[in-house]
Amino acid sequence: MRQDLVGVTRWLSLAASPTFAIMALLTAGDARADMLCSTVGASPLGGMATMYLLMAAFHAGPWLRLAARRTSLSPLPEGEGGTRAESVGG
Repeated sequence: MRQDLVGVTRWLSLAASPTFAIMALLTAGDARADMLCSTVGASPLGGMATMYLLMAAFHAGPWLRLAARRTSLSPLPEGEGGTRAESVGG
């Protein structure tokens, strides 16, 4: 049961970033959605599409970890510390 729950939470964490990216695309040209924001026009970062793009970027961590694992670019194991050059040369 616990193992199933861990698997579900991992896949669920991957859903946030694409969902926000799709919402950004859907609201990109919609002026009605921008009227909901009280700061429209007050900042270059105003607007719903920009907010959704930022949220997609902030929730990209699980995707970056998945990509790093798949391309074997994962960081050094815990406990080794330092950079790769330091651990190889010294």
